Amino acid sequence: MKPGNIYLIPSPISEKNPEEFIALVSKELIRKVDLYYVENIRTTRRFFSTIGIKNIENIQFEILHKDTSSEEIDHLIQIIKNGRTAGLLSEAGCPGIADPGSAFILAAHRANIRIIPLPGPSSIFMALMASGLKGQRFVFHGYLPIDKKVRKNKIRELEMQSKNLDQTQIFMETPYRNRQLVQRLLEYLNDTTLLSIASDITGKNEFIQTKSIGDWKKKVPDLHKKPTIYLISNG
Repeated sequence: MKPGNIYLIPSPISEKNPEEFIALVSKELIRKVDLYYVENIRTTRRFFSTIGIKNIENIQFEILHKDTSSEEIDHLIQIIKNGRTAGLLSEAGCPGIADPGSAFILAAHRANIRIIPLPGPSSIFMALMASGLKGQRFVFHGYLPIDKKVRKNKIRELEMQSKNLDQTQIFMETPYRNRQLVQRLLEYLNDTTLLSIASDITGKNEFIQTKSIGDWKKKVPDLHKKPTIYLISNG
């Protein structure tokens, strides 16, 4: 039996007009596919309803998140090998980028299943696009360490890497710890280092600005509980 395909379908990164940020090809595909691997069924159903999907009750949803075991992934892969085509959705943004879907995608490659990525929003790449910082060489580091001493060392290490390798360094933080992270960045980074802050991308309170650390010290935006991407450059 010929295996089905897996479509990687980006989902909105804010709740403001989600239908405006989803490619038409993705909307059309969602109407045709009846099997989805998702992080959260409830929020996926709400997203589908927002973009006008009418047959939600006929769609099969399977959970795929950071705690999904390798055995469960094997089971999900077997469904595709048996001929079903599925869509993979991240909770926000692009599947496989800062997202637990990457392990599933790798398993699909090993099973010779065709992976088809679709266009859509990614907060990481949109932040880089709007930052004015180097887009030819960049590294995404995910979340920085929580331990204060380790975090301090990491921030200074990223600044040094940016200078020595001429790279933009990109990272994120859980929204309720944004204030603490910004304070540490202003404390540990050199005044001439550039910091770009991209908050609530595509949302109603979208804020994207790049300044030197010295200029940021004059006025710090309130980022509390707002999804934010940080980029630094000392190149």
